[in-house]
Amino acid sequence: MELTSFLDNYRQDGIVQILLEHLKSSDPQRIRLKGMKGSQDAVLVAALWKSIKRAQVFIMNDKEEAAYFHNDLQSLLPNQEVLLFPTSYKKPYQFEEVENANILMRAEILNKITQSKSKLVLIVTYAEALVEKVINQRALASNTLILKPGDNWELSELNELLQDYGFERTDFVYEAGQISVRGGIMDIYSYANEWPFRLEFLGSELESIRTFDPITQLSETSLQQISIIPNVQTELTQEQRESFFNFLPANACIWVKDQEQVEDIAGECFKKAEAVYNETSKSSGGTTIIASPHLLFENKASMSTELKRFCSIEFGNRFYGKAHHSLEFNAEPQPSFQKNFDLMVTEFQKYQAQFYHSLLLAESSPQRDRLNAIFEELDPDLQFDHLPITLRAGYVDHHLKLVCFTDHQLFERYHKYKTKTKYTKSKALTLKELRTLQPGDFVVHIDYGVGRFAGMEKVQVNDKEQEALRLVYRDDDLLYISVHALHKISKYSGKEGAAPLVNKLGSQEWNQKKQRAKSKVKEIARDLIELYAKRKAAPGYEFDADGFLQAELESSFIYEDTPDQAKATEDVKSDMMTPHPMDRLVCGDVGFGKTEIAIRAAFKCVVNGKQVAILVPTTILAMQHFRTISERLSNFPVTVEYVNRFKSTKEVKETLARVASGHTNILIGTHRMVNRDVRFKDLGLLVIDEEQKFGVKV
Repeated sequence: MELTSFLDNYRQDGIVQILLEHLKSSDPQRIRLKGMKGSQDAVLVAALWKSIKRAQVFIMNDKEEAAYFHNDLQSLLPNQEVLLFPTSYKKPYQFEEVENANILMRAEILNKITQSKSKLVLIVTYAEALVEKVINQRALASNTLILKPGDNWELSELNELLQDYGFERTDFVYEAGQISVRGGIMDIYSYANEWPFRLEFLGSELESIRTFDPITQLSETSLQQISIIPNVQTELTQEQRESFFNFLPANACIWVKDQEQVEDIAGECFKKAEAVYNETSKSSGGTTIIASPHLLFENKASMSTELKRFCSIEFGNRFYGKAHHSLEFNAEPQPSFQKNFDLMVTEFQKYQAQFYHSLLLAESSPQRDRLNAIFEELDPDLQFDHLPITLRAGYVDHHLKLVCFTDHQLFERYHKYKTKTKYTKSKALTLKELRTLQPGDFVVHIDYGVGRFAGMEKVQVNDKEQEALRLVYRDDDLLYISVHALHKISKYSGKEGAAPLVNKLGSQEWNQKKQRAKSKVKEIARDLIELYAKRKAAPGYEFDADGFLQAELESSFIYEDTPDQAKATEDVKSDMMTPHPMDRLVCGDVGFGKTEIAIRAAFKCVVNGKQVAILVPTTILAMQHFRTISERLSNFPVTVEYVNRFKSTKEVKETLARVASGHTNILIGTHRMVNRDVRFKDLGLLVIDEEQKFGVKV
C-alpha cells in the first residue's frame, strides 16, 4: 500500500473531520483525544497536516519519547521537515557541558520560525527543553546577519563582526561556531544550519554562497541568501530571555502528551536551578555572577500560563483540567506474539474474517521478503499489504478496521530512533582528524610516500594566503600540502612500536615501492585466480534456497542488519547455493555482526540435513560462541554441542559419539580438540573463527 493511501483512510474518517473543524476555530480551545494506541497519534497528525494551516508543537514526556515520535513523523511525512527542539545542557547552570549540536538545533528552529513567512512548522520537543528560556526576538533579529551575493563586505570587517558574535577563528571549520578565512574564501559554520557556508569574494563583493560538506569539502547547494546568527546559549545573561512560546504564532496548536507532568517537570527543574543559584551566590560571597533562575527558566506557574495561551490538544493516557471537546478513538496496542508464528497467523485470520485490512510495516525490503516467505508457508490464503516505513509501535484501529503491525514488534527486535545522517569515515585524513595530528606523527602521501607531520603554516600562493600542512621528509626536505588536497594524505598505520622509514623527496624510492606492491598484488591475484578456477571445477554440495525456517531465523534478529552485514549474509548464502566448494572470509570490527552471519550460514546448513563444525582458538571463546548460538537457536529444532577438553574423558567421548551418529547439528570447540578427535557423519560446513574475523568453508 502507498503511504498516501494509508493516510487517506484517516483524512476521510468522520472523527478526524470533526477534529479538523475544531482546529479551524481561532479561539484557544482545549481538545481531548482518548483511546489512541501505539503510533496512531503520529499517523493522525500526518493525516491532518496538509489541512491544518497553523504551526504544530508536540510536547512529549521526555527526550526519548520525543525522538521516537519525531522519527514517526519523519517516516509518515517524508517530504516535510520535522524539527526536534532539544535541551542545551543536562543540568541547570552546567554551561561547560553544553552540546554544540543541540545549540545548533535550537537556534535552527528559532531562525526557521522567525524567517518562515507561512509560519507552518512542525516541532517536536519535551518539557526539559521548554523550561529553558531563549534569546528574545529583538536580540535575535538585531544579531542576525543577512548575507546574499552582490553584497559589499570587507573580509576583515566581516571576520571581526563574526568573532564579536562569538565565532571562533580556526584553520578550517568542522562544527558550529567556527569560521576560517583562506584568501578570498570565508567558511562559516552557523549555529542555525546543518551545513557550513562557503562565501567567495571578488575584491569586496560577495560573489557566491554555497553549502558544503565539512568532511569532503565538496559543495552541496548554491544559495541566494543566508542568515548567520550567534550562539543563542551564552554563559552570562547579556540579553534578556523570553519563553520559547513567544516565538510561536498566536494560532499555533500545542499537542501535549501529559500536561500535568510537563508542568511538574518545569517546577522540579526550576527548584534545581534555584538550589544551584543559591549555592553559587553563597560561595561567591553574594556577588552576582549568574542570572537569577526566573530570568533563565520557566517555573510551574509560568509553564501553565504559557500553555493556556494556545489551542491545546491532549492525546496521552492522563488528562488535566476541563476540555471544550472530547473525541474518542477505538484502538488497541499491537499484541505480543513471543515469536509464535502460529499465533500470529491465527490473529491475522481472525481479523481477516472480520474484514479488517491488515498492514505489515517494515522499512527493509529483505525483511518484507522474509515476512512474505513466512506467511506464504503458514497460510497462502492470508491477505495483507506492506507499508514500506517503520513506526515505533503498531496498533489495531477498530473504528477504521485497520491492523497496523510493525515487524520489530512481531519478532521482538530492537527498534531505535534514527538521528541525523552520520558521515562515512574513510582512510583519507579529514579536517577534524587533522586537528588531532601532533607534530612528529607519521603520515603517508599517495605521491611522495612516508613523511613526518610538522604542523600547519600559512603560505602565499598567487598573492593569496592559504593554509597548508608542512611535511618533513628525509634530509629535512619540506613539502607543503594545501588543505584542499587532504584526500591524498592518510595517517600512517603499521607495526606497533616500529618507526617507518621516511622517504626521500625527488627519488624513485616511493614509486619503486608502489610498483613492487602492485607486482605482488598481481602475483596474489594470479594465484587466487588459479585456486578459484580449481574450486570452480571441483564438485561441491549445492544447498537449497532459503525456506520458511531461514526467513524466520533472520527476521527474529533483534537488531536491524547493517548494509554490509546484509550483503555479507547474501554473499555467503549465495556461495552455499552453488555446486562448488566455498571458501569465504568475513572481516569486520568487534560488535558489527559477524557471529550472526556465521549463525545464519550454520542454520542453513542444518536445515539441509548437514552438520556444522565451528572452530575457535581458545576454550573461553568456544564457550562464548556456544552460549550465543544456543540462545539464538533456542526456538528452533537444532542441537548445539560444545566439546570441552577439560571435561572428563567419558563426557568427551559421549559428545563425540553423538556427533558421529548425526545427533549433533552444530559442534563448537577449539581447533586442536575438533581436528584430532571428531568424526562427522555428514559435515557440510566448517566455520573458523580467528576472533577478529570469521571464515566459512564447505
